[in-house]
Amino acid sequence: MEGSATNKPDADNKSGIANKFDTANVRRVKEALLQGGIDVQIVAMEESARTAQMAADAINCQVAQIVKSLVFKAEGRELAVLALVSGANRLDEQLVEEQLGFKLEKANAAFVRDMTGFAIGGVAPVGHLKASQTIIDQDLLLFPTVWAAAGHPNTVFPISPQQLIKLSGGTVMVVHA
Repeated sequence: MEGSATNKPDADNKSGIANKFDTANVRRVKEALLQGGIDVQIVAMEESARTAQMAADAINCQVAQIVKSLVFKAEGRELAVLALVSGANRLDEQLVEEQLGFKLEKANAAFVRDMTGFAIGGVAPVGHLKASQTIIDQDLLLFPTVWAAAGHPNTVFPISPQQLIKLSGGTVMVVHA
């Protein structure tokens, strides 16, 4: 069944995998989801979901259904820009900058962790330590369900694009040429 958590992921905690990934970050994501009125099962996977393809393979969905969380720094400001991008797409920085009206800089690992509380590879779209500006790839709206990181490289959760927009406060835009 496409887009479902089957075989490799452990959503029911039968093998103890979920306990291994029951970290403060994952709990923060779960709490943010619950506060937003969304009660979903966070799925723990044996394999890392550090790349969109790895996540798609592990949960048996299309790579385009994976939400890549890319963090940038607004040039000259202490503002994180979170780009939630379809796993099938490559973000066009110049196109996004034109729509935002300011330049983006690459964010280093320390900035990502300071602003979001998450390590690169496990950045969730919710539960950040500090406010960020969020943009959402319009291609994610093509699917009834997408899968986002849940605060650890081995955890993801399913969410509808409409719920993702509401919870993240993100602005939908074209992010690739």
